[in-house]
Amino acid sequence: MSQPLVAVLMGSTSDEEIMEKATSTLKDFDVEYEKKIISAHRNPKKLSAYVNEAKERGVKVFIAGAGKAAHLGGAIAALTTLPVIAVPIAGNDLGGLDALLSMVQMPSGVPVATVAINGSKNAAILATQILALGDDAIDNRLEKFKADLGR
Repeated sequence: MSQPLVAVLMGSTSDEEIMEKATSTLKDFDVEYEKKIISAHRNPKKLSAYVNEAKERGVKVFIAGAGKAAHLGGAIAALTTLPVIAVPIAGNDLGGLDALLSMVQMPSGVPVATVAINGSKNAAILATQILALGDDAIDNRLEKFKADLGR
């Protein structure tokens, strides 16, 4: 198996159903990824160790799915210079608006790109577009994908 280019993280097993769209999209683009469940709140030391070792494993982009307080993306962005894409996950309380606002209101200097509520497919496409900047094969797959959208 090749080194993962994308790290798909989620704060809880309850996020897996939504984040499956990200992993299946990465598979469709033939982009290597790894998937982990690490809570920013329940296990910050494990998250820090994982993020700090990511570059050594070949990770180029993080996708972070979380609901409610949704601090996972911000916690990752605070620990790395790699791009972080956040996926706000709808919960029962506010339908994901709480997560969305937590993600888009990051302080200056700690950017987190954020997609729509439950938008993990778009997060994977955005991660693939970032990777395509330095990989012609991925870029070619994206070109085909975009061309097929109009059919």
